[in-house]
Amino acid sequence: MFYFSAIIFGNMKKKSAVEKLTGHSFENHSFSVSYILDEEAGRDGGVRPQVPRGASKMGTGSREQEFGQPGAMGGPQWPRHRQQEVPLRILVPTQFVGAIIGKEGLTIKNITKQTQSKVDIHRKENAGATEKAITIHSSKEGCSQACRMILEIMEKEANDTKIVEEVPLKILAHNSLVGRLIGKEGRNLKKIEQDTGTKITISSLQDLTIYNQERTITVRGVVEECCNAEVEIMKKLREAHENDVASLNQQTNMMPGLNLSALGIFSSGLSVLPPASGLHGSLRSQGCLCVFQTAEQEVVYLFIPTPAVGALIGKKGQHIKELAHYAGASIKIAAADNPDDPERMVIITGPPEAQFKAQGRIYGKLKEENFFTAKEEVKLGAHIKVPSTAAGRVIGKGGKTVNELQNLTSAEVIVPRDQTPDENDEVFVKIIGHFFASQTAQRKIREIVQQVKQQERKHQQTVPTPSQPSK
Repeated sequence: MFYFSAIIFGNMKKKSAVEKLTGHSFENHSFSVSYILDEEAGRDGGVRPQVPRGASKMGTGSREQEFGQPGAMGGPQWPRHRQQEVPLRILVPTQFVGAIIGKEGLTIKNITKQTQSKVDIHRKENAGATEKAITIHSSKEGCSQACRMILEIMEKEANDTKIVEEVPLKILAHNSLVGRLIGKEGRNLKKIEQDTGTKITISSLQDLTIYNQERTITVRGVVEECCNAEVEIMKKLREAHENDVASLNQQTNMMPGLNLSALGIFSSGLSVLPPASGLHGSLRSQGCLCVFQTAEQEVVYLFIPTPAVGALIGKKGQHIKELAHYAGASIKIAAADNPDDPERMVIITGPPEAQFKAQGRIYGKLKEENFFTAKEEVKLGAHIKVPSTAAGRVIGKGGKTVNELQNLTSAEVIVPRDQTPDENDEVFVKIIGHFFASQTAQRKIREIVQQVKQQERKHQQTVPTPSQPSK
């Protein structure tokens, strides 16, 4: 495998590990090592790495104030295993932030005390912006209660100052969860509107970038109606999140040693997300020491539904450019052989970690854009080339190896027997499956190819060279 990950606590150990592993060579590949801050280590008794002054504890964004219900030792207290929750994130007009905090922070402290919640107010982010993000960590009931209190404060402030006539509730949600909130033909959203008497709109997909994947759900109505809508909206978002967590837990054991947090390929609100900086603050990502081998470039031919091509490219090619930059890969969409073809080929070139990121984002994009239903698993076909001399090893005696591959990965693996090798003496192996299945199969097949190449090199080294005839 090309991937390795480990978690090491204590600054000296981390520093020593990074120094020893960086530049270390193994089978003509050199290690490249990076460290991702582990915020939790300090809380559990470990030594917390030093954070540069001015940098945020939560990732790439900066956060001015965080308020939490004090614990026994006087420090903030919040539910454990928070990374498995979906916090409530809302946008509020900047002019109301002062009222929400209150004099010497008394108002927000009262909110956190009454609701048993931890509230992050992202004041310093996006200087000059008309709205600021607030993140609430608590139980479902605590989040809803804190939201209600904040809405009531804003409504009172609006009435007293006459600055604005209406203060809608604006909820931030990751785009991958929004499709399931909307429902087929918008049925879920329409039902929430009818049940709560509110008007709900969702920001355009055009506002998204590869670095900011949150959409704004705007709820209009009186405070009571907006609060009722918040409960129903978050219920749907949490259900979608829980389904994603369950799916993830089922699949991660297929790729041991691979740190999904560092790769950041997931687009749902899972704990494996990379920090989301930019418009609306930062999300926590788990910390660990991650190591990738710098390997040769790989080429994967991924097949997506033809109607999804436009969504993958994005407006003026923006999305595919951002995706290529993010993943560190070359991504090209092949021209269609026939306009009626149901699938188009996406050619991805890059090292293993780039392949993982790029393919993962593409799978996620197809789900987000509803090219697959909420309950339908995204399964795509991928072709990779292997030397014709390795094709037999992939199949195995009597098909044993390919059958074992399919049982292990849950992917369908096909090695067509009637192929003519190309100019590089290579043939295609076809893989069909969901993301984790496809990735595991790809890596296993690459392993087999490497083993064949190593055996060929050893054989060449042991074959005696013909002696030169004496003159």
